[in-house]
Amino acid sequence: MAMAAAVVTQEEPLQAKINQLDKHGFLFGQKLTASMSPFLHSVIYGALGLNWEQIRLDSLDMPRFLKLIRDPKFYGASVTMPHKVAIIQHLDDLTEECRDVGACNTIFVRDGPDGRRLFCGTNTDVVGVRESFLQNVESPAAVIEGRPGLVIGGGGAARSAVYALRKWLKVTDIYLVNRDKSEVDAVIAECEARGYGSGLVHVKTAEEAEALEGPGAIVACVPDFPPKTEEEKLARRITDILLSKERKGAMLEMCYNPSPYTELGALAEAKGWQVILGTEALIWQGIEQDKYWTGRTAQELPVKKVQEEIAARLAQLSRL
Repeated sequence: MAMAAAVVTQEEPLQAKINQLDKHGFLFGQKLTASMSPFLHSVIYGALGLNWEQIRLDSLDMPRFLKLIRDPKFYGASVTMPHKVAIIQHLDDLTEECRDVGACNTIFVRDGPDGRRLFCGTNTDVVGVRESFLQNVESPAAVIEGRPGLVIGGGGAARSAVYALRKWLKVTDIYLVNRDKSEVDAVIAECEARGYGSGLVHVKTAEEAEALEGPGAIVACVPDFPPKTEEEKLARRITDILLSKERKGAMLEMCYNPSPYTELGALAEAKGWQVILGTEALIWQGIEQDKYWTGRTAQELPVKKVQEEIAARLAQLSRL
């Protein structure tokens, strides 16, 4: 099994680590200890025979990060909270997905016409959602397209899910179910302002859910906790009603930590839904990142090995 990338410590200064590598990248954000991103990329680089590494940089220091990426051996970075929005103003160019979603989770480098290195931003979270369905659902046209979608939750992942469903997966309306109305209102307002908020429907009651056509694609973006508050219980009841519709589909369960086998996933599976584990979204967004960073296609990257190693790592963590 591939070794996880090391966290830079005081005993191992950053420059000393960089000097050992042919190329290096960063995972830039906070609370990075549990992130599987460096491990995922270490599997890919090991399989390709590359002396590359993604180094965790747990920091709020944006000026320091912007200085570090000027190193000629820097290949790119994963950007996580709280920097996904703040980083955008410092980049030279953005992909369409990054502009539309308004958040950057990936920096890559390109040479400009004048030979200057350009620091570009994209958002591969949305690709992770898209590919989780396209790579795992046998007939997306029959199962997903022309039917409503459903997003459970109201955070950043919910926005990425709405974008992927609307932009690529050809759903009709998109139902939103969440315990907090203000979060749903914020998602709708932001998605509408950015041009992909048409057909968003906040399902607020069990009666509304009963009257709706069943969804074909569901993206669940909530932690794996049993519902406790009245608002949480209502959201679960609405979800249960939608899962119980006669015509089924596929559900992407975005939660995978500490385990991808969640209570909600088990509920959906018991009702006849195809459940796609959240590790698929993690893997496909990471594959998309390494397409930018290595210049290789997905077919040239060790997707199966990554899937096997991530599954083994999760099994190991679940025994701890």
